[in-house]
Amino acid sequence: MTLHGQVRRWIADEVDPIAAAELEALLDEGDDVELADRFAGPLTFGTAGLRGPLRAGPNGMNRAVVRRAAAGLAAWLLEHGHAGRAVVVGFDARHGSTDFARDSAAIFAAAGFDARRMPRVLPTPVLAFAVQHLGAAAGVMVTASHNPPQDNGYKVYADDGAQIVPPTDVEIEHAIRAVPSTRDIALDESGVRVLGDELVTAYVEAVTALVGDGPRELRIVHTAMHGVGTETVLAVLGRAGFSDVIPVPQQEQPDPDFPTVSFPNPEEPGALDLAFALARERHADIVIANDPDADRCAVAVPLGDGGWRMLRGDEVGVLLGDALLREGVRGTYATTIVSSSMLGALAASHGVGYAETLTGFKWISRAAPDLVFGYEEALGYAVAPDLVRDKDGVSAALRIAHLAAGLKAAGSSLLHRLDELAAEHGRYATEQVSVRVDDLSIIAATMQRLRESPPTELLGRPVTAEDLLPATDGLRWRVDGGRVVVRPSGTEPKLKAYLEVVEPSGSAERAAATIAALRAEVEPLVGVRT
Repeated sequence: MTLHGQVRRWIADEVDPIAAAELEALLDEGDDVELADRFAGPLTFGTAGLRGPLRAGPNGMNRAVVRRAAAGLAAWLLEHGHAGRAVVVGFDARHGSTDFARDSAAIFAAAGFDARRMPRVLPTPVLAFAVQHLGAAAGVMVTASHNPPQDNGYKVYADDGAQIVPPTDVEIEHAIRAVPSTRDIALDESGVRVLGDELVTAYVEAVTALVGDGPRELRIVHTAMHGVGTETVLAVLGRAGFSDVIPVPQQEQPDPDFPTVSFPNPEEPGALDLAFALARERHADIVIANDPDADRCAVAVPLGDGGWRMLRGDEVGVLLGDALLREGVRGTYATTIVSSSMLGALAASHGVGYAETLTGFKWISRAAPDLVFGYEEALGYAVAPDLVRDKDGVSAALRIAHLAAGLKAAGSSLLHRLDELAAEHGRYATEQVSVRVDDLSIIAATMQRLRESPPTELLGRPVTAEDLLPATDGLRWRVDGGRVVVRPSGTEPKLKAYLEVVEPSGSAERAAATIAALRAEVEPLVGVRT
């Protein structure tokens, strides 16, 4: 079938007149380049579900694509014996999220499920909590997390409350592709139950109970990054006794255009500038930032010279793990192959289990039956997997505030505790090299080149190269006292290299010099142009 024939067939089956008009306009303009991109194939359903640009056509996020995804998921659930069970749908404040959530819930109801929709825009971890709390067969969260404003996504949780893993994703994708017609998908909006505030209250109470009594003298500047985290984070912190919390006003309320940041990701340069300015003005003790769907948590601390430093995800992960270990929380502590290996050293010193998984919380959450803590360097932390089997930026915010307040009362700080851990276990320094591309073929070509010609030496030391295929598309290069992992991002058009060096003496200066040297060698290998 010709390209224009495919477009006409899609328009005939379109359920959204605005999307149909969008495609008609492209036909009238003769923009075959744009149409070819939109019809290059269906948006791939993977372990992160769907994620892509908001636009009409099969290769974008729109109501037709989402309806087909919901119908395919419903068919898969029926095939696997979940008929009649609850399916919970949550949504953030991105463009299209409300319509996508309403359509999905109505499709699950029409398919005979006990369809329940969240009462309003809420963080992703509240949806993940709801799956376990309500004993649901599945959960759907409409969000693109920290992607740019033109994107949206569709994340699926299994009945254990964790993100789906292979082969479930492939099976659901096959079920989606088997949906014959979008217009023929049944919807039953009257069969949808809109959940009340009691679910949110249950989450807030459960998270607040994670910390006991202790000091609460801590001035916190918080930013929700134009996302949906403010209400829930402030409720949790307030219920726990942290009353001195100052939201960044320009970023406090949900705004799908994210007007004050280039990318709504706390890791991106400049994303925390407003928070830092407010923290300096109000003499804050700590800055806590969530990404737009509040499943990630960033932490920044004052340096004493008026400056602020954002802690790396590995530093926050180590601090949280160390705090739990010192509280006597026993079980398995887990992180990923691209995160710092220091958590393993801490676990060994306390005589508890440690697991290292592939990248992503879909793997961390399944690291061990007795998992008590998991984290990934990309600002994701599960401080209570029994409540939320996914990264949770809300509970992590409470845990880090509790830790920071206790250290402050003892005349210490988060940075000082990191120095103490380095003196005891060595200085584990990590950095990330990231290359954003417009053409995904560049990433594939770079990975192929590095597979064929890995470096033989880094830091003047011989390299042991390991290809992580088929388990994951990644490369690991080990040297004495360090390692590099190179892999494509699973959610963004980026190639990433994760660097770690270990300085046994604990010297911050030596570790910084060594990792700077390693970075200088790795950057040209992965395509960073200077």
